[in-house]
Amino acid sequence: MTTTAYIALGANLGDPVDTLLDAVEALRPLSATQDVALSRFYQTAPVEAEGPDYINAVARFPTVLSATELLTELQRIEHEHGRIRSVKNAPRTLDLDLLLFGSEQIQTEALTVPHPRMHERAFVLRPLADLQPNLTLKQGRLSDLLVAVSHQPIAVLGGDEEEGDDDYAQ
Repeated sequence: MTTTAYIALGANLGDPVDTLLDAVEALRPLSATQDVALSRFYQTAPVEAEGPDYINAVARFPTVLSATELLTELQRIEHEHGRIRSVKNAPRTLDLDLLLFGSEQIQTEALTVPHPRMHERAFVLRPLADLQPNLTLKQGRLSDLLVAVSHQPIAVLGGDEEEGDDDYAQ
């Protein structure tokens, strides 16, 4: 059975853009068709942390893996890109979070899907809207959730479109 997965990608150490592009290529073999859709890249300040700005995106792809198998593969890809899990919200070379896995609701010690805080984060919602603008989460319609996080600074990387109170556009 094929399930559509949505993965949040983020990095703020090393060369984040290259790292995210490498991570997308590493996701392709996990796809049932190797068809991976990718949002635009966004630049955001760290949330509840210090360090360089993050580059964030969301990828969507069909997979025949289970959610647990996919999580294992995501952690392998993070590890291959030098991810070290030291302290909460530490700067990172790569962060891959399973946001949605079809319509499944999963609650285990290792995995919660849908991602429990994605509705609070512009750096997840904006790229998610690039791929699925009419999406509705249990917390509400994506368009309404975006309004609720509009105070969070976020900018399209290399673009002039920005939202929030601060300018993060390059």
